[in-house]
Amino acid sequence: MTEIKLKGNPIHTNADLIKPGAKAPDFVLVNADLKDCTLKDFTGKRKVLSIVPSLDTAVCAASARKFNVAIQAFPDVVVIVVSADLPFAQKRMCSAENLDNIIPLSMMRSKDFAKEYGVLIVDGPLAGLCARAVVLLDQNDRVLYTELVPEIAQEPNYDAVLKLLAT
Repeated sequence: MTEIKLKGNPIHTNADLIKPGAKAPDFVLVNADLKDCTLKDFTGKRKVLSIVPSLDTAVCAASARKFNVAIQAFPDVVVIVVSADLPFAQKRMCSAENLDNIIPLSMMRSKDFAKEYGVLIVDGPLAGLCARAVVLLDQNDRVLYTELVPEIAQEPNYDAVLKLLAT
């Protein structure tokens, strides 16, 4: 269990965030077409997992916009935005914001992803949603970088992720 903050108030995740060097657990998340999507669907690509509580918040939307623009410099990388939002809401938000370079996936059918990656919020007003985190995976699904944002109302460290992608 890890303590993070929501507007200064302590809340907790179910476990520690997955660590660099680990093999990323496979997942089953739901795409915009309501089809199951797994880590294997992105085999051979480097992956940025941008994990957010809900795309329907200012900070999460800002994060999606920043990754959408930044990722254009890295054609061998996919940005997967994971949230608890329904795929319909994810699709609507991405369409309204012209976010064509990210892949939104929903954990609407299962919280297993959040549990296995150590980002499931277990108490407070956001219990059941994901904490804000970034996980960078190589082509073989090894974890290269992780960040669990300590204050959920703050954006992640984009520069750290982009610097690693550039190497």
